[in-house]
This record gives sequence, C-alpha cells and structure tokens, in this order.
Amino acid sequence: MEFTPYLNFNGTCRQAFTFYEQVLGGTIDFMQTHGDSPMKDHVSPDWHDKIMHVTLNVHGATIMGSDAPAEHYTPAQGMSVSIGVDTAAEGARIFKALAEGGKVTMPFSQTFWSPGFGMVVDRFGTPWMINSKA
Repeated sequence: MEFTPYLNFNGTCRQAFTFYEQVLGGTIDFMQTHGDSPMKDHVSPDWHDKIMHVTLNVHGATIMGSDAPAEHYTPAQGMSVSIGVDTAAEGARIFKALAEGGKVTMPFSQTFWSPGFGMVVDRFGTPWMINSKA
C-alpha cells in the first residue's frame, strides 16, 4: 500500500510545484494543462493554462496535484504534508523556504521528540510539518 498526497490549488498549481521542486530537491515527472488534454473542448479557454495533473518525485516519494475549478476548490484543512529529513539543518532550510510568504503555525525548534520540528502553511495554502531525525 502506498499513500500519496494530492494537493489542490485555486490556479497556482504550476507556481507551487515549481517552487516545491526547487525547495525539496525533486523533479517534476509529469505536468499537463487542461488545454493540452483530451478535455480541452470541455473547459473554458481561460482554464486551458491551468494544471490538470502534476507529479513531483522527491527522492522516491511522490506528491501530486492539480488546479481545482472555483466551485470545487476548498483550502486545505485538517491535514498537513509531513516531511521527515535527516538533519535539523536540512529541516530548518526547508522550513524557512516554505515559510517565506506563508504563515508559521509552530516555529522550527527543538522538541522532546526531535532536534528540529516546525509547522507552516506556505504561500500557496499547503500546510506542512517538517521533522528532523538528527
């Protein structure tokens, strides 16, 4: 069994995944717009540049996403994407990048279970938890 986060955006999916690719050190394996899909004739022209599906590979883990039409989009709530990293320094780097323009909900710091843990909602509305092992 495998669990894969699937993130929805209100028109900012391309920007979010390009940012995640850079910050997380991953590779976008697939990105398709509505205009490049067989559904092109079933969406309005202003929706052609919106992302129908994207897949980001980060060191063997996958995150997927898409833009959701306004009537189907709701901000993420009641969940977070959890990232486990090897060192507190790497966790702090990722946390700082995700926090830029976002909202810190728990500053990155040492906890009783981790040398570095923090929670943030990034500028695209995705909630993250960053947890370091050492």
